[in-house]
Amino acid sequence: MKRNGVLIAFLAITIFLTMLLVGKTKSAEEGPKEILIGINAPLTGMHAGFGEGNVYGEKAAIQDINKQGGIFVKEYGRKIPVNFVIVDNQSDPRKAGSLEEELILKHKVHFLAPPNQPIPLAIPQAIAAERFKKVRISGGTPEEPWLAVRNEASPKWDHSWTYTLAIASPAPKGSAVDKPGYTCMDTWLKVLKDFGGQTNKQLGVFASDEPDGRGWYEVIPKVLKDQGLVPHVEDNLGLFSLDTTDFTTMIQKWKRLNIEVVWGNAPAPLFGTMWRQCRTMGFKPKLVIATRAGLFYEDVSAWGGDLPLGISGEAWWSPAFDGKACPGIAGTTPKSLYERWQKDTKKPLNPGIGWGYNGIQILANAIERAGSLDAEKMNEALSKTDMKTISSPRVVFDQNHSARLPIFFSQWQKVDKPWKWECKVVISDHDFLPTEAKLLFPIPYK
Repeated sequence: MKRNGVLIAFLAITIFLTMLLVGKTKSAEEGPKEILIGINAPLTGMHAGFGEGNVYGEKAAIQDINKQGGIFVKEYGRKIPVNFVIVDNQSDPRKAGSLEEELILKHKVHFLAPPNQPIPLAIPQAIAAERFKKVRISGGTPEEPWLAVRNEASPKWDHSWTYTLAIASPAPKGSAVDKPGYTCMDTWLKVLKDFGGQTNKQLGVFASDEPDGRGWYEVIPKVLKDQGLVPHVEDNLGLFSLDTTDFTTMIQKWKRLNIEVVWGNAPAPLFGTMWRQCRTMGFKPKLVIATRAGLFYEDVSAWGGDLPLGISGEAWWSPAFDGKACPGIAGTTPKSLYERWQKDTKKPLNPGIGWGYNGIQILANAIERAGSLDAEKMNEALSKTDMKTISSPRVVFDQNHSARLPIFFSQWQKVDKPWKWECKVVISDHDFLPTEAKLLFPIPYK
C-alpha cells in the first residue's frame, strides 16, 4: 500500500508538471501575431509638416524594433513584431476624432500613437481614446493649454500620455526637468538678456484664434511683461481667426506703435500670409519669433523669396543631439536617424522625425516592462517610465501623464546646399547639444 501511495504521488506530480508545461506552451502560442499601433496624423492640410516628419520617425522606430524580432511580452513568453495603421486626418479636428474611433473599432489597434500635432487635433483623439480605454501616447501640444483642457475633461483622460514642451510653467522642484532648457521661457530669457536691450521693448503679439494659438496669446504677454517688454494686446490686437486673409489693420497699428519685437503662434500658411503683408507694408521688426509657423522647411520655403530669413523660435529636436545621452533602438542615433531621413526623402531636416521615433520608444519600453498589452497594466508601467530616448536623456511622466522634453532656440538662415534654408541651433542650455550659429540680430532685411 505504501508503494502504491508513492506511485500515486509520483503520478500526481508528473501530471501537475505536465499541465504546467502545457499551460506555458499554450500561453506562449496565444496572443496576437503582431502588436498593432494606430497612427492618426495630419499628412495633408496646414499641419502636414507635423505628420510627415513624425510618421517617418515612428516607422523608423518600428523598423528598428522588428529588426530585433519585436517586443518581448512576458504574458505570452515571446517577442511579438510590431505593425501599424496610418490614417490621414487632413489637419481637420472634425475628422481626427472619427478616425481615432475607426482605428479602435475597425482596425482593432492595440495602442494609439498619434504624432506631435496642434492641440485642436489632439483633443478629439484623446476623447475617443478615453471612451474606449485605449492607451494613447502622443507628442506635442504645449503643456499649459493641454493640461487646461485635460483637467476640465470628464471623464479625465487617464489613458492619454503626452511628451511635450512647456511654455513658461516652472517644473516641480527637484524633478528631472527642474533645470534650464525645459521651458520656452528659458530660451526667451537668453534672447532677451542678450538682445532685449537693443530694442525699444515694444512687443507685438500674434496668434490664431484656436486653442493652441490662444494658449500662447494668453501666456506670452504676461511672462514677457515681467521681463521688461511692453506687450500690446489691447482690444485683442494680434489675435485673428484661421480664415483671415487681410492683416492690414493689425500691421498699421504695429507700425504706429513702433513695434520692434514680434512674438506669437499660428499655423505656417497663416503666418506666411501675415508676414508677406508685413514686408509689403514696410514693417521690419528687429526680432520675429514664430512658434509653430517656423518649424518645417516645406512650410517656410513656401512663403517665397527671403521671407524665412531670421525667423526664429523654440525647437525640440536636432540630429546634433549626443547619441550617448539620447540613444535610439538597435544602435540608431540622432545623427543616423537624420541620415536615414535624408537618404529616403532627399529633404532637409524635419525635426518631427526625432519626436515620432521617441514616442514609439516610450511605448515599446512600457509594453516590455508591463509584460502585457492590457491597458491598466500599461498605464501602471507608463507611470513608472524613466528612460533615455532619441529625444531626451531622461523621460519621466508626472501625475498629469505629461513628460517634458528638452527644447532650445533656433533660427532660419540661408545655406548653400540643395535646399536654401536651414533652421540653425543658436541657443542651447544642454551639454548634449552644441550651438551651430549665432543669432542674426537685427534681422538683416534686404
